[in-house]
Amino acid sequence: MQDLRADIASPGSADAQAGTDAAGDNALLGIQDVARKLGVTLRALRFYEKEGLIKPERVGTTRVYTRREIARMQLILRGKRLGFSIREIAEFLDLYDADPEHKEQMQRLIDKVRERLSELEEQRVALELTIEELTTIEQEASARLKR
Repeated sequence: MQDLRADIASPGSADAQAGTDAAGDNALLGIQDVARKLGVTLRALRFYEKEGLIKPERVGTTRVYTRREIARMQLILRGKRLGFSIREIAEFLDLYDADPEHKEQMQRLIDKVRERLSELEEQRVALELTIEELTTIEQEASARLKR
């Protein structure tokens, strides 16, 4: 499926022909294109929509994704790779989207991020120790084989 902006722009207009709107490159992509671009399944996109993490627009019955929704999906996928739960990702997205004037929400976001950074740092230290131990075991085993 190609850019669907033309489907909602008036026929024959410059916007319809270019596949953009007056705001610039605000292309709408179909679900298959987004899945391919992000390396996820259609089912995954539908799951995140069902969970309320993304809200694609609709052209008829077809889901179409703006750059904003694609960016949100990239944040969701990054959160999953980093071990965040769906609930935590939803909270981060809500806090990230919050009005910067709401200082309490911004402080909660900062606190959550710092907490997660601390957890990740602890994991990094544990991983480095494990790597050192395994490297030592490998070297000792290799030395024994050469005898």
